Amino acid sequence: MTRIDALLVLMVLIWGANFSVIKQAFVEIPPQPFNALRLVISSSVFLAAIYWARRRVRVGGTVSSILHTPNHLTRRDRIDLVWLGLVGHMGYQFFFVGGVALSTASNAALIVGTTPAILAVVSALLGRERISGFHWAGALLAITGIAFVVGPSVSFGGTTWRGDLMVMGSVACWTTFTLGSASLISRHSPLYVTGMTMVYGGLPYVVLATPQILRVDWSLVSTWTIGAMILSSLLALNLAYVIWYTGVQRLGPARTSIYSNGVPIVAMFVAAVWLGESLTWTKIIGASAVLGGVLLTRLGRRLLSQS
Repeated sequence: MTRIDALLVLMVLIWGANFSVIKQAFVEIPPQPFNALRLVISSSVFLAAIYWARRRVRVGGTVSSILHTPNHLTRRDRIDLVWLGLVGHMGYQFFFVGGVALSTASNAALIVGTTPAILAVVSALLGRERISGFHWAGALLAITGIAFVVGPSVSFGGTTWRGDLMVMGSVACWTTFTLGSASLISRHSPLYVTGMTMVYGGLPYVVLATPQILRVDWSLVSTWTIGAMILSSLLALNLAYVIWYTGVQRLGPARTSIYSNGVPIVAMFVAAVWLGESLTWTKIIGASAVLGGVLLTRLGRRLLSQS
């Protein structure tokens, strides 16, 4: 396991645990106001980190390429940052949070679990990456594992169809965001690309959510929920997003995305311990299949690098 692999595992743990955190927070704060305030916190942290990295370089210090690169922004780069922010932060967050609220956790987990396969197919069709047979096998095995985990309780249509469609929209946004940012990530730091796209996408998101924010009775919101909002912002949006795009920069979109298959698995175990949701042998078998799929894709990458 390389350092990047270890960081991606940490990202999976954060995003998986975050599911139960925000589920609890939604009891006191509606999804869109909660998410808008998360974006405010995370964008502020990103801007402060970008300023610190630039200032350190100006005074002669050294920083990791994850935090800063000396390449200048072109006009095309600036345009890309804006549209990627609107798609990858405003669009993705709106569809995902709204979809989870209207659908079921099982439906949402299964739909989001298709992201790596969609990314791999689109990336291969665009000629962005060479995808080995091991990678295809790993993606199929991981999706099969997710079907084991959430399959018995999935019920598309009915009262959840609006939420299902919204979560599908979030997958489309995330795929576009990940592939569309590959050029920027190759020349600029993951911190800068992630931070600035979040700012550009977060501003209109907050404006649209302001009426809902003003309707929240904040006197009824507990200290725990406020703390959960801050922690979710710092870990799930700041740290995990930088890890994700560091993976995209070093491993490529398709191979990085396979790790997101582990998010529903971690969410399942955390929800079983924290929220008391059932944990069956079928789910455990599915979790094993997902982990096996991740290992197969890593093996495929190693064989490609040796060929």
